Amino acid sequence: QHPEPQSGALPLSYIHRAEGTLKSSKSKGGRVEHPTVIRPGEHADWNPGKMGKATIFRSPRVLVGLNAFEPGQAHALHAHAGMDKVYQVIEGEGVFLLEGRELPMRAGDLLVAPEGVPHGVRNSGADRLLVLAILAPAP
Repeated sequence: QHPEPQSGALPLSYIHRAEGTLKSSKSKGGRVEHPTVIRPGEHADWNPGKMGKATIFRSPRVLVGLNAFEPGQAHALHAHAGMDKVYQVIEGEGVFLLEGRELPMRAGDLLVAPEGVPHGVRNSGADRLLVLAILAPAP
């Protein structure tokens, strides 16, 4: 059992030694040597032509990634078989796309998309949108 994170802390700091790969130039050879604080914005892959994707951490149990949207960019409605997805808005605002509806989102909001539930994201704002995406188990 892990202690509760302090206010404002991301539970991503609970990454155990040698259980996965941290995709950061700050880690030794990509292996996680000990828990570390991760600042998602430092890993964003901004692409003017399409949504940028970056993997922060990957193990057989979980994938932690970032989706970076310039204004107007979107990740179309899609679903995952055999895995759940959690979106956490890090910065910006936009809409979560669901079948037949859209839900406004902004920094701090969270959406859980269980297995098989169609979902997507669109940056409807004037600024960049950065969304943390957690998939379990990892694809």
